[in-house]
Amino acid sequence: MTTFDQIIPILIEIFKAHKEDLPAIGKVIINRDLNSRVRLIVSETVNGNKEALQTVETMTREIHQRLGPHAYPPQQGVLFEADLTTVTEGVPAFPLEDFEQVILVDRLASESDWACIEPPSNGVPRVVFYSIKGGVGRSTALAATAWSLAQSGQRVLVLDLDLESPGLSSALLPEERRPAFGIADWLVEDLVGQGDLLLDDLFATSSLAHDGDIFVVPAHGQHPGEYIAKLGRVWMPKVDANGNHEPWVRRLSRMIDSLETRLQPDVILIDSRAGIDEVAASCIAGLGATLVLLFAIDSDQTWSGYKVLFEHWNRAGKVREIRERFQLVGAMIPDEGRHDYFKRLREAASDLFAENLYDEIPPGEPEAEYFSFDESDLSAPHYPWEVRWNRGFAALRSLHTRLAEIDVTEVEAIFGPLIRGVEKVVSGSGADK
Repeated sequence: MTTFDQIIPILIEIFKAHKEDLPAIGKVIINRDLNSRVRLIVSETVNGNKEALQTVETMTREIHQRLGPHAYPPQQGVLFEADLTTVTEGVPAFPLEDFEQVILVDRLASESDWACIEPPSNGVPRVVFYSIKGGVGRSTALAATAWSLAQSGQRVLVLDLDLESPGLSSALLPEERRPAFGIADWLVEDLVGQGDLLLDDLFATSSLAHDGDIFVVPAHGQHPGEYIAKLGRVWMPKVDANGNHEPWVRRLSRMIDSLETRLQPDVILIDSRAGIDEVAASCIAGLGATLVLLFAIDSDQTWSGYKVLFEHWNRAGKVREIRERFQLVGAMIPDEGRHDYFKRLREAASDLFAENLYDEIPPGEPEAEYFSFDESDLSAPHYPWEVRWNRGFAALRSLHTRLAEIDVTEVEAIFGPLIRGVEKVVSGSGADK
């Protein structure tokens, strides 16, 4: 039996066996459909080249023979197209390993695309708070960071994009201050051209800010209404009267751009949903993040989850586009055995980053020319920005009340390295303007 994970390795073997014959074929697209079945797509000009056509037919038979039900029958295993560029438009696509002319196209049930990475936004810094698993204090850390930045005079825009488990807004806004609408409302109304009519009622200002401002955009408004029914529609693409297709992540990015223009923040903090899903893909790869904070505890689930993501970017040839935006955050560092725990966390993170993100430095080459870091390098993205576990926050029912009573000294003791890191990103952006 051939399984899904064997598809690409077997395809690589087949293409290597025919490597000398590939130039005559030209560009080859491997189309992997929703049912994970594979077929080849080549230019219709191949029909006029006897040798190239024979190679394609031979490869098609071999693909079916080796992949079994994961391939179309030979008589259906190849398509001829006049314009191959249209085949790859708007879908995840990346070169097959060692074959730049061979492109693998993945047809997915959702529009999430972890490998479609937007460059950093030209506006103010966008900082994404992300974790593989929930319950690691990610949203609490974001709220404390927003509070601290506002205390220093910054205008902070906060977005709760954990749409399926909303709660960040309650950390920064009491019930009576929440806005009428939220992100889910905007995404649904935008489908019928009414999104911009909600912008003035999409955010509220937190009373926790003193010298600066905290603008909070919740997942839903003060009265959620038919929230579950809305969630079933927020991921929809928008199709205009001319048939133009706008994926949901571009709609979401358009909403953020509008809020940035309207509110003129100094920084945008985005709370992503935990796990490997549609929202997380959009937050990390699709919204032009300046910095992606990877929250981690020392567990097999954490490291295996991040390994899955890193390996995906490597296979797609996209890791260099995203790796310099990453920063690991050591979440909920315990007081008991703190130094030993931190050391284990740092070692595991260093091993993971070295294996999947960092460059291998050839002997005799200058290290400065490569993206690589020693385990103990404090400036390394794998070196954890520490967030300490605190009983007062862990057992908290109302984070808003807790933040209203907190002082700078306590925030520094718990979240100091994280806040200073984000402050550096914000001040660095300001220096560049």
